[in-house]
Amino acid sequence: MHDGELTSRSKPTMADVAAKVGVSRALVSLVFRGQPGASQETRDRVFAAAEELGYRPDNAARLLARGRSRTLGVMVTVHQSFQADLVEGIYPEAERLGYDVLLSATAPSRDEAKAVEALLSHRCEALILLGPNAERSALDALGRRAVVAVVGRRLSGIQVDSIHTADTKGIRQAVDHLVDLGHRRIVHVDGGKEPGSADRRRAYRAAMRRHDLSDRVLPGAHDEEAGMAAARRLLAEDSLPTAVVAGNDRCAIGLLHTFGRAGLEFPRDISIVGFDDNHLSHLSHIDLTTVHQDAAGLAQAAVHAATDRLEDETRAPAEIVLDPKLVVRGTTGPPPF
Repeated sequence: MHDGELTSRSKPTMADVAAKVGVSRALVSLVFRGQPGASQETRDRVFAAAEELGYRPDNAARLLARGRSRTLGVMVTVHQSFQADLVEGIYPEAERLGYDVLLSATAPSRDEAKAVEALLSHRCEALILLGPNAERSALDALGRRAVVAVVGRRLSGIQVDSIHTADTKGIRQAVDHLVDLGHRRIVHVDGGKEPGSADRRRAYRAAMRRHDLSDRVLPGAHDEEAGMAAARRLLAEDSLPTAVVAGNDRCAIGLLHTFGRAGLEFPRDISIVGFDDNHLSHLSHIDLTTVHQDAAGLAQAAVHAATDRLEDETRAPAEIVLDPKLVVRGTTGPPPF
């Protein structure tokens, strides 16, 4: 007997249950759907036969028959490590509330529209979008088609829940920390058009003004290549800043890589601060000072925002803001004088 034959023969069907009880498959289907049409005695016999055969009804099919899939669709960008941390938090909370999770990834060859439509085509009841780049108008239109929770962007006044960290507070903490250490020449490598970047850029400039310091923003992105490019640009200049605040941890890791290969040591020669506190930042050879975002808290809030609106259609979309916390590690110290 082939393995495929063993698998197919060992999995009982609804027809097997019906044959064992001596009733029609349609009647067994009514029993499993909880609909009238069978006596209590027949119901008991059907459940006993199913238990003896090891048959389990198709929960997904049953839920779809009721117009419910109890599935949350999550759009994720595969190369963003902080989003992986968010996904880890979404699964257990969704399962605790009785929902399944379906992932759909964006990639250079797969845009956000394709990722979202794939989730909708699989009958996901609500969508959780991690760091989408779509325009506000597009997100608003999507929010009128389905329940949508957006993580990582500050949005209000449109038909989606917005769950994000108080980016302004986080950047202010980073700049204040560096100034307290004695830094005055602090550069910001921003995240370009990435979610949260505009708020972080504005917060950096405001924090520098509050300390009567000159600001300087280098264009970047939320990836290592942007950090490496910014480091090369700074190394080509006559003098280095004493500290850099990166748009996120991946950018900060790119800065560390290129500065390190140029012979600089941290924090003796230059201090680096990231933003996210993803799982790589904790590693001893990186040991990155960074602004911690509560990935578990953001994930749980997103799941609850989505499921609460599924269960209560009268609930309006909300903006949920979590506080950040600066985590000081080995990449920051007093400036070289």
